[in-house]
Amino acid sequence: MKIKHFLLANAVLLSAGSALAAPADNGELIKQGEYLSRLGDCSACHSLPGKPAFSGGLAIESNLGTIYSTNITPDKEHGIGNYSEQQFSDAVRKGVLPDGKRLYPAMPYPDYAKISDEDMHALYVYFMQGVKPSAEQPPETDLSFPFSQRWGMRFWNWAFASDKPFRPIGGASAEVNRGAYIVESLGHCGSCHTPRGLGMNEKALDSGDKDFLAGGSLNDWEVPSLRGLPRWTEQETIDYLATGRNDKAAVGGEMTSVVEHSTSYMSEADLKAITAYLKFLGGNPSLPAGDDKAASATEAKLTAAKNLTTGERLYLDNCGACHFVTGKGAPGVFPQLDQATIVNAGDPTGLIHTILAGAQQPSTAKAPSTLAMPGFAARLNDEEVAQLATFIRQGWSNKAAAVKADDVKKVRETLKH
Repeated sequence: MKIKHFLLANAVLLSAGSALAAPADNGELIKQGEYLSRLGDCSACHSLPGKPAFSGGLAIESNLGTIYSTNITPDKEHGIGNYSEQQFSDAVRKGVLPDGKRLYPAMPYPDYAKISDEDMHALYVYFMQGVKPSAEQPPETDLSFPFSQRWGMRFWNWAFASDKPFRPIGGASAEVNRGAYIVESLGHCGSCHTPRGLGMNEKALDSGDKDFLAGGSLNDWEVPSLRGLPRWTEQETIDYLATGRNDKAAVGGEMTSVVEHSTSYMSEADLKAITAYLKFLGGNPSLPAGDDKAASATEAKLTAAKNLTTGERLYLDNCGACHFVTGKGAPGVFPQLDQATIVNAGDPTGLIHTILAGAQQPSTAKAPSTLAMPGFAARLNDEEVAQLATFIRQGWSNKAAAVKADDVKKVRETLKH
C-alpha cells in the first residue's frame, strides 16, 4: 500500500474509483501506474533485497506450504513480457495465467478484482514500460498433494471469489468512497484484517458485510479490527500509515512492510480518504476501558519499587526506561502499553514475539529515523518472558489472560526458522 504523487481529480472520478484522469502521454501514465503499484503493495511480495525490483522469490508461508512470488518484470522468458493487457488483467483480477494455470490466493486477486479498468491499464503500462526486465528465476512453488492440483482453485474461486466491480457506497461522500475503493481493491486490507472462513477465504470482501475488516489472524498474530478505529483520531491514523508510528502505537509484524513499501508513499489526500472510510465503518469491538484507579496503582507500585513480582521487576529492568512506569511510553517514539491492541490480544503471540525478537520501525519520507526495540530472547528465559508478558497484559488498565512458559517456547521455536 505505498502511495505518493496524486491528488483527487474530482468527485465523479473518486466515486467511480479511478485514480486519476487519463494522462496525456505514457510518461504520465507510467507515473500513475507506479503510484498504483504502491497502492497495491506489489513491491512487498515481488521484490527482495539485493535482487532486481519485481523479480520475485519471496517465500510466503501458508497453511498449504511455502508459496514463492513470481517474476513480474517485463522479461519475456522469466517474467510477464509476453502478456497482453487482457492476460495481465486476468492474472491480477482473476488469478488466471495465460496458459490457464491458476494462482493461489496468496496473490490477493479476490480483492484486486475491484480494480477499475483505467487503473488496470495504467498498471499494465507501468509494468511493461516502467519496470526494468529481469531474467531472475525465482523458486517454483511446489506444494504437496492435493494442494499441488491448481485446477482445484477453479472451485475455490467459484465458492469464495467475486468478479463484481467496485460499487460506491450510496449516500457516502466522495472522500469516503475514494477510501473504500483503495481499501477494498488495490490496498487489499481485508486480506489480513478480515476473518477467514473454513476454506481460508476472506469472510467478506466489502463494507456491505459486518465481518469486513473486523480483525483476523495472521501467522498466529491477532490482527486488529479496522472498523471505526475508535481510539485513534484522524491525524493519528494518518500518521501511523505515513510513518509507522503515532502518539499511541508503533508498527509491528507484517504491517511494518506495508508501511515501508506502500502506505508511506500515499498522497495526503488518499491517506485522508482511507481514514475517512475506516472511520465511516462501525462495529469495532472495544478494548478494555481505561481504568484510572488500576493504572495509578500499577504506576505507584513500580515507582516505589518495593515487594515487586517477578514480572514487575523484569519490566523495570528491561522496559521501564522507554515505556515508563505509566505504561504510556513517549508520543511518536515509544508506543503505549496501557490499553494497546497487541497487549490485550486474546492470542499473546504478537507480544511474545516482540519481546523475544524486538521490533524496528521503518524509515519513511516523513519519519526517516529508524527507531528499534532490542529483542530479549538471549537475555530472558521462557519463564521470565511469560512473567513479564503476564504483568504487561494485566498491569494498568489491561485485563488480558496470563502467559505460560509453553506459550513462549512455541514462539521462540519459530524464531529459529
